[in-house]
Amino acid sequence: MLLAALDRFFRHEAAGGILLILSAAAALAVANSGLAGTYDSFLNTYFTVSLGDAGLSKPLILWINDGLMAIFFFLIGLELKREIMEGKLKNPRDVVLPGLAAVGGMAVPALIYLLLNGGVPENLRGWAIPSATDIAFALGVLALLGKRAPASLKVFLLTLAILDDMGAIIIIALFYTSELSMTHLALAALPIAGMAWLNLRGAHRVAPTLLLGLMLWVLVLKSGVHATLAGVVVAFFIPLKDKHGKSPLHALEDGLAPYVLYLIVPLFAFANAGVTLTGISFADLLAPLPLGIAAGLVIGKQLGVFGFTWALVKMGIVRLPHGAGWVHIYGLACLAGIGFTMSLFIGGLSFDNPEQMNAVRLGVLSGSAISAVLGYLVLYFAGNKSAELAETA
Repeated sequence: MLLAALDRFFRHEAAGGILLILSAAAALAVANSGLAGTYDSFLNTYFTVSLGDAGLSKPLILWINDGLMAIFFFLIGLELKREIMEGKLKNPRDVVLPGLAAVGGMAVPALIYLLLNGGVPENLRGWAIPSATDIAFALGVLALLGKRAPASLKVFLLTLAILDDMGAIIIIALFYTSELSMTHLALAALPIAGMAWLNLRGAHRVAPTLLLGLMLWVLVLKSGVHATLAGVVVAFFIPLKDKHGKSPLHALEDGLAPYVLYLIVPLFAFANAGVTLTGISFADLLAPLPLGIAAGLVIGKQLGVFGFTWALVKMGIVRLPHGAGWVHIYGLACLAGIGFTMSLFIGGLSFDNPEQMNAVRLGVLSGSAISAVLGYLVLYFAGNKSAELAETA
């Protein structure tokens, strides 16, 4: 009975988003309880992997953020390659609307953040935090609406979020790279060359590519470039079709997705969403850092996604998705303001100061929660209105 219920839950489209909410709630509860000290100590416990004199020694929080999240980015890379070669990103015409909406949804939140933090130089590095959209969370909320939301809206949101992730990857590569070690970067060319050779041969076995990918991850980590980007690079060397006509990419994506969605991302949320609420007042929410993030997610995403979509349609460049009206597009723009996973990740790259990170978590959680509730309500009542109009037509 219990196993059957769990099976039904994990088969539901909203399962990933629900697990994220539960993980964030658990982190909040633990961080503000008598277990707070144990929570912090556990995340800052050093874990070491060594071979002779060489090795890596990092606190668990960094193994999660640099190591496990590299697998998350690897899955994103697999999705991107599949969509580019045979999916929603294959036809350039289908990418114009969600692509430019994604650009607006990244640029306007960043501008709002900079506007509110322009007078605080130490906060400026966090400008990209409100630019991200959490695919699992946003699609989870949309899935809860069922048939109230047009099917085309899911395709639009999924394409927008994928392109948003692509933009976030580029931002991380360009703006969140520390001092470079050219030696390690040069050495990284060796596993890349090996993976390219295997890909060109249409190798059926992915284990050699993954081993080379692990080598690449270590070298990229040592180089100063953020190690999670290695996951994206490795993904693009997984063949879509091998010499036997089978798809290693599809098999790997299908096999990996449940572990990322139901284990890695919730674990990341639990490790990074622990806001300490002790002593926090309403005035703290209005401080430049959390306010800039929350306003960027709630207001910036709406203005960027909805504004760019409206302008493109009015100029006659594109049409609205089939079956969707302007209220649906506004609701979708609200859902795009659910930053969560990627926003917390970029926040961790932006700030080392615990007080700043607490403010980042506060801004991300409040902005994402408001966006989720607002988007759900808008689309819920838009669905009702559409149903009533259909019945009277």
